[in-house]
Amino acid sequence: MNDEIRRSMPLFPIGIVMKLTELTARQIRYYEQHELIKPARTDGNQRLFSFNDVDRLLEIKALLDQKVNISGIKQIIQMKQQVQMRTDQEEASKKPLSDRELRNHLKKDLMMAGRNGRASIIQGQLSRFFH
Repeated sequence: MNDEIRRSMPLFPIGIVMKLTELTARQIRYYEQHELIKPARTDGNQRLFSFNDVDRLLEIKALLDQKVNISGIKQIIQMKQQVQMRTDQEEASKKPLSDRELRNHLKKDLMMAGRNGRASIIQGQLSRFFH
């Protein structure tokens, strides 16, 4: 099972989360109301929190200790989510190079080595592969 899947599984009731984070139930509900966390709900409407939710609550608590207000916390979290989305998109768009693509890339580096002020040490390293 993927680590991210494990971290997002709803496992903890609010009582356990209160002990882990040293936040009150009211504070936790307040952060949920402001959409800083989104715990899962059981059929009986009980909140269940994941490891990611607990991490987010600890992050919120640390930011509050640094005197960041709720609006600032929302902005910080939103920026982190945007950066994460961009990173995920970039990684998804990257595909591993085939042997042929890698060979062509290295050959081009070899041909350009020593030109335009680039170090030519790469020539000695790569020239043994291309004769």
